[in-house]
Amino acid sequence: MVRTPILLSLVFFVCAATAAEKPNILWLSAEDISPHLGCFGDPYAKTPNLDALAANGTRYSHVYTTAGVCAPCRSGIITGMYQNSIGTHHMRCNGKLPEWLKPFPMYLQASGYYCTNNSKTDYQFSKPSKSEIWDACSSKAHWKNRAEGQPFFAVFNYTGCHESGIASESKYKQVTEGLPDDQRQDPGAFENLPPYYPDTPVVREDWKRNYELITAMDAWAGKLIEEVKAAGEWENTIVMFWSDHGVGLPRAKRWLYDSGTHIPLIAHIPEKFASFRTTDPGEVDDQLINSVDFAPSMLQLAGLAIPEGMQGVPFLFDGEPNRSPRAYAYGARDRMDERYDIIRAVRDKRFRLIRNFEPLKPYYQYMNTPEKGATMQEIRKAEGAGEMTDAMALFSAGRKPVKELYDLEKDPHEIHNLADDPAYAEKLKELEEALFAWQLSIGDLGLIPESEIDEREESAGSTYGILHGETDQSAYIRELTSIATRASEGESAFPALRKALDHEDSVIRYWGATGLGNFAEEAKSFKDTTIALEKRLEDPSPTVRIAAGRALCRMGLTDPALSVVAEEMKGKGEWARLEAAIVLDELDEVARPVLETLQGGLGKQPNKYIVRVSNKAVNDLLGTSNRVP
Repeated sequence: MVRTPILLSLVFFVCAATAAEKPNILWLSAEDISPHLGCFGDPYAKTPNLDALAANGTRYSHVYTTAGVCAPCRSGIITGMYQNSIGTHHMRCNGKLPEWLKPFPMYLQASGYYCTNNSKTDYQFSKPSKSEIWDACSSKAHWKNRAEGQPFFAVFNYTGCHESGIASESKYKQVTEGLPDDQRQDPGAFENLPPYYPDTPVVREDWKRNYELITAMDAWAGKLIEEVKAAGEWENTIVMFWSDHGVGLPRAKRWLYDSGTHIPLIAHIPEKFASFRTTDPGEVDDQLINSVDFAPSMLQLAGLAIPEGMQGVPFLFDGEPNRSPRAYAYGARDRMDERYDIIRAVRDKRFRLIRNFEPLKPYYQYMNTPEKGATMQEIRKAEGAGEMTDAMALFSAGRKPVKELYDLEKDPHEIHNLADDPAYAEKLKELEEALFAWQLSIGDLGLIPESEIDEREESAGSTYGILHGETDQSAYIRELTSIATRASEGESAFPALRKALDHEDSVIRYWGATGLGNFAEEAKSFKDTTIALEKRLEDPSPTVRIAAGRALCRMGLTDPALSVVAEEMKGKGEWARLEAAIVLDELDEVARPVLETLQGGLGKQPNKYIVRVSNKAVNDLLGTSNRVP
């Protein structure tokens, strides 16, 4: 469907307040924490300030970020658009927004708000710039610098509970140095360790640090709340506290389970603006909320219309007659630093479906940053020693199921996969259909290889424009989503995948080659598949050449496929280089004949991720340590 969002014609609601009556809005955002707060029922949490905020406000119990990592999620928060729709889905990318798409603070500014950010951005786009989005964006930005009587929207972000605060002893000590003894934790007392972690003193120390960092954050939040009260603005100010994703530990941060996407959200709305409340003070609201919903909700607080095309759903204005609460919350995982893994998730209030588009990749792909963490190292030790519980072994497996279905009421840690249980077939179908419909509706750019996005972005005018151009692209989006889905389905999909190899579109050809390579042993004897794949070694698209080479190598037909993949590590496109390096790394011993090419990947490269993957592959082949600065 072609959309022409009319984002610049802001219309005030009938209920819109005058400028003098507009609420101030204060955002307190934290990094890398799950709902480990006292007001969310956590028995170990020591969070008196946020507990008090919830006691006089609304605690939202079913809030989920659209990604399990900061930057993709934050790009969605600031725009109200899913990151895999606008091209900000890969960690550390730079999407090109269409000109009509404005981060929501720009609309607040236009309506008279003083907008400040102190000071994290991490939006994954460079235009509009920080100076265009914010009146002030720095460690000194503060709502106190506004004009007299001017309403403010102010964001303060706490960095102390980032995963680095758990991983780094020096940072942990720096952040928590002011905590008194009665706010410290006893690591031996925890009875809530996730069952997929080894129960060791090292893991318990990480869990302890997580809680103490959160307590330090709570004190920070309390000081900012006191500033508002001291200035006499408490009754004029709506306060929202939230986190960008779950706890910064393995199988949480970067993943799409509750451990990675379920976040705390508290909203304090003073009596003056009680019409915006969704509950009475101190109560819990269990409506489903996705983090993209923050943007339209803030626009409604300011009395502004939601721009046409914005994908978030407002969760405030409970009495608004046109308000339609969401039935599902969605999530997406794409490239995390140096590793691709296309995963999509949909959740209702009780069940979550996870769809793994690349099931041959393990849960714990080797990634440089998380591997440095103590808990991840404990997991690797347990793997090496063969000392894993059943729950631990699930996530140390070398491949993933295509579908994961969990009952969160009975199974809050998402251990028992119900996807193959006939008793849940109807729920599985419902969530599969909801997920597919969502991917179609937003135009899921994550199904397009990053090297192809790089090629198509300029001519499309924006990253979003690749799947939302001047002409109706709904048929192509459906075809793309369908073939990407079929690439993990096995022999029943072989006819469609083989046909895809001859498609006029390179991305469809890519998925054809990828799907046949996923089931290499069976696909090898299907019709003329090997001949068609050999033809694709000369495809105009680097990503198709790489996918065809991977498939043939997995079929045992390495000549000339292996050298074709290796040659792509020297190509012009940085993301095709990374894609090729990843394939060679995954081929293990099969890649030994091109070891020299992999060693060349350790030199000067367009990005550090190519070096990291090459380093891992070289060290595995040489039997040396996998360490990259």
